[in-house]
Order: sequence, then structure tokens, then C-alpha cells
Amino acid sequence: MEEFLLDSASADPYTAPQLDRSALLVIDTQVDFVDGGASPIAGTSAVVPTVAGLLAAYRAARRPVVHVVRLYDGDDVDRARRGLIAAGAPIVRPGSTGSQIVPDLLPAGAPTLDSARLLAGELQELAPGEWAMWKPRWGAFHRTGLDEHLRARGVTTVVLAGCNYPNCPRAAVYGASERDYRVLLAADAISGVQPTHLEEAGRMGVAAARSDDIAEALRASSSG
Repeated sequence: MEEFLLDSASADPYTAPQLDRSALLVIDTQVDFVDGGASPIAGTSAVVPTVAGLLAAYRAARRPVVHVVRLYDGDDVDRARRGLIAAGAPIVRPGSTGSQIVPDLLPAGAPTLDSARLLAGELQELAPGEWAMWKPRWGAFHRTGLDEHLRARGVTTVVLAGCNYPNCPRAAVYGASERDYRVLLAADAISGVQPTHLEEAGRMGVAAARSDDIAEALRASSSG
């Protein structure tokens, strides 16, 4: 992975991440999508420890965290999955064990996901400064209150981690960029990332870095 230097003097001032005004979005890290789940996504279990480390850094810095989740029920499902769900596939069904966030990524004392509230469009608080949110399609900003939630907290930069870059994380990149957020990929904390993905995202002004480097820069920005 080609590393992005967060403190590079040549960074574009319009796109360079502002970690002291950032939020971490953790996408689709649910039980059904890791090894042993109903629909495991290759590489997702392997990045869980890295995602957990990045979450710890954001919690310590008291910066916002949003766990973005899928819930498949009824007809409000992307077309590519409707056949599976109509046939009864037990994938992230509301209220199921498989729909829950991977336990290693939850804050201490977090409640079980409230699928009724999430499907109604509410963000569910899991701990101070940390929420879960349902998205009905690939993109985290599509038909959700995420943009309003982040702007209310003064967020200018979104850091992305989680499951299966070619689908939902990439859609979140586009959604964030279209809304003028600065975007940083925690490239070693997202399953399915290939070098070509980082190259194409870079052409949109999206930065990429290792999670340890993001955590270190976040600590420096918080202490400064």
C-alpha cells in the first residue's frame, strides 16, 4: 500500500484530513459478514483487530464514531440482494444475532441493536459519542441522517473502516465527497481493498493511510 503522509507539506489544503474534526465510520462489521456468519465476506475477520485498534483511538480522543449497518427485511433492499432475501436467506435479518455488530468492536456496556429504531431512521447511541445507524442501500449517506448528524458535531473529515471496499465503503467515499467532506481511508482496516481502489480514490482527493498512523496523528491533534 502506498502510504499517505498525514503531515505532508504538499498535501492539498482543500482535501487534507483534519483529524481534530474527524469522525470514524465503521461500515458493515456485523456478525453475518465475518467468518462463521451467514454470509462471510473474505478478509473481514482479518481486519477486525485493526478496526478495534482504530476504534480505541477514536474513543480515547473523544471523537464521534458511527457504526453503519445493513438490515435486510421486506422489499426495502438493494436489487442485487432482493432475490436472496425473498428466498429467505438469513442475512442480517432485523433482531437476529447475525445482524449485530461484531462484539470485539462494541464499546463496553453497549446495548443490543434496536432494529425497530434503526429501521425508522434513528441513530442509536451505543456509548457517549458512539452510535449505530442503518443504511438502506450501499451508501452511508443515502436516505439517512448521517450528514446532519456529522455537521451538528462540526465534522469536516470522515475516516472509513469496515467491510468490503468494492461495495459499501466505496459508496460512502462517493457520498462523503459529494457532500464536501474530506475523506481518509484506513486502508488496512477495510476488507477487499486493492491498490487500484486506492489509486482511483486518490484521483478524487481521497487520502489513504495505515490505521496506526491515523491513530498516532489523531492523538497528536487531540493533545495539541
